[in-house]
Parts: sequence; C-alpha cells; structure tokens
Amino acid sequence: MIDHTGISVADFDKAKSFYDGAFAPLGASLLMMVPAEHTGGVKVGGYGRERPVFWLHEAAAGPGRHYAFTARSRSEVDAFYDAALSAGGRDNGKPGLRPHYHPDYYAAFVFDPDGNNIEAVCHVST
Repeated sequence: MIDHTGISVADFDKAKSFYDGAFAPLGASLLMMVPAEHTGGVKVGGYGRERPVFWLHEAAAGPGRHYAFTARSRSEVDAFYDAALSAGGRDNGKPGLRPHYHPDYYAAFVFDPDGNNIEAVCHVST
C-alpha cells in the first residue's frame, strides 16, 4: 500500500553515491531530481525502477530507520550487499536465509552513511 517514501540525508552527494552503487544490482537508479526552484534550493532526488519511489531529501538526518527493498533473486541480494559495502555502507547482516521470518526469506543488511538500516530481500527459493 505504500506508493513511495523518503529519508533525510545529511550530505546528499555522499548519500547519492552510496545509493547509486547499492541500488544498481537491484535494477534501480536515480530517476528524478526535483528542480531547486521547487525545493527552496534543497537537493531532492528519487530512486526507482520505473518511477521514483524512494526519495532522498538533504536535511539534518534523523534517527536511523529501516527500509527493505525487493530483490528479484538471491543473487541480486548478494550483489546489493557487495555493492553497498563498496559504496561506503557498513555491514549489518551478511546475505543469507532468515528462516525465523519464513523459510525462503533471504536478505542482507547494511547501514547507509546516515545510519539507516537498508535491506535487500528476496522471498523466493533459489
């Protein structure tokens, strides 16, 4: 039921670099930057596959939040984890099964530069 969501980031360019790398294996990219004349000069950009659904807004970052993004395969989860770490993320849970959620819950977790817990999850077996 969620159409789109967003987070505040302390340094937009640093966050953009992280999400560009972390989302590439999931087939998502920066699709839109809102023109500065509509944001009061604040950087605002949206990521997605077909349309922007995850927005970054440059402002004082708040407490860490958790966002889980759908991966289409377990290999996408693995690639997300590697790309996110290469892009400056910190480990918060290596790729693997989390059967305490359900038998096919395969996920990886990283902290982004602002301390948000970012997850890629695949719900299908192999």
